[in-house]
Amino acid sequence: MDWPRHYEESAVISATPKEVFNYIDNHTRFSSHMNKGSLMMGGGKMETRVDEEKGQKVGSHIKMSGKIIGIDLFLDEVVTKREPPNLKVWETVGIPKLLVIGNYQMGVEINSQNKDSNLKVFIDYELPKGKNSLLGYLFGDMYAKWCVRQMLSGTREEFNTKKN
Repeated sequence: MDWPRHYEESAVISATPKEVFNYIDNHTRFSSHMNKGSLMMGGGKMETRVDEEKGQKVGSHIKMSGKIIGIDLFLDEVVTKREPPNLKVWETVGIPKLLVIGNYQMGVEINSQNKDSNLKVFIDYELPKGKNSLLGYLFGDMYAKWCVRQMLSGTREEFNTKKN
C-alpha cells in the first residue's frame, strides 16, 4: 500500500542491534507509552494484548483497546516483517477505532554503529475518515511524531538505565 503520510526519526542506542531488537520485540514493553495516561492520550490509556506468538512472528497479532476522553478505542495489528536483529514491521488490519489517525504501518530498522545501534522508528499512516477526519487533520501528524518519539525515548532510557 502507498501510505499518504510518513514520519521517522533515528537515534543512537548504547546497545548491540540484538539487544535493541530483543527489547523492541516485546511489544507490550515497546509500546508502553500507550499504557499510561498522558496529555497526548487525552488522559486515557490503552491496554496491549498479544496472541500466543507474543507479537514475535510474522502473522502474529497485537491488539490494543482503551478509552480516551470517554470514547472506546480499538486496534488490531499484525506483524508483517520480522528479520532479527535488523527489521520489524507491523500494521493495522481491519478498521481501527481511533481518533486522530486511521490505518497505519509502523516499523523499526536497526543497524550496527560501532559498538552501538542506530535505531530508526517510522510510521506510515492515513488520517481517519468520516466523523474524525477533522481531528485527524488537526492532530494526526502531531500524534504520529509523539508516538515515534516515545518509542525512541523509551528505548534510549531502557539502555541508558541499564548501563548506569
